[in-house]
Amino acid sequence: MTIDWQPLKQIIADHETFLLTSHCRADCDALGSELAMAEILETLGKQVRIVNGDEVPNHLRFFDPDMRVETLGQGVTAADLKEIEVLMVLDTSAWVQLGPMGDVVKTFSGVRVVIDHHVSQDDMQAVVFKDATAEATGRLILEFAEAMEVTLSPTLGEILFTAIATDTGWFRFSSVTEQTFLALAKLVAAGANPPAVFAALYEQHTLARLMLRARILGNIESLAGGRLMVTHVTLKDFEETGAETADTEDVINSLLTV
Repeated sequence: MTIDWQPLKQIIADHETFLLTSHCRADCDALGSELAMAEILETLGKQVRIVNGDEVPNHLRFFDPDMRVETLGQGVTAADLKEIEVLMVLDTSAWVQLGPMGDVVKTFSGVRVVIDHHVSQDDMQAVVFKDATAEATGRLILEFAEAMEVTLSPTLGEILFTAIATDTGWFRFSSVTEQTFLALAKLVAAGANPPAVFAALYEQHTLARLMLRARILGNIESLAGGRLMVTHVTLKDFEETGAETADTEDVINSLLTV
């Protein structure tokens, strides 16, 4: 365990209400970190809200079946959040990634906390818990759950498994270490179902998403003697296929296979 969680333990002991947020166009690590932290805090008897700057992408809605993640400006305003005591920013420490929630964080008068694994960092005037060697923020949340002696429920196991699996490209990125698999073993033991997670993520696309990807792949150009691959997508492509911006996620990785 690389982070000293004692300051966060004290913050949680001293406060009752918590607001969680993450970056726009949230991925599974962002959503998983929010949902997992919410479960941990509620297990400890705390009150929690999750509010992001934009909606959960359609292809990830299965990840939040209870619709815990709220969207600023859609039934919740900045004024509704002013009385909360602690604000946690998860899986980012960059102002530009927060979108509309950036202003909420900047004007927040309570305690600010950042939990993140990215190297880049803006000054959010927060208590920062960061490990840039970690493969996912989800693994940091797992470490925190263990530090708080919170029992891993099947839901918590599945959420955090998904966060780590997706942020490591299903364990093919160089960030993967022995510690990754030791963490995953704990999550599977808690109830995570890897085949079900994979099927939900990659085998339930909309036809619009598939058609958009066909256009993106059809636009590939090879430059510099094959050393550079580029492609593009247009507004017309979105309009004609009925796809949404989140449907471009990960498609660029196909070019890396050449």
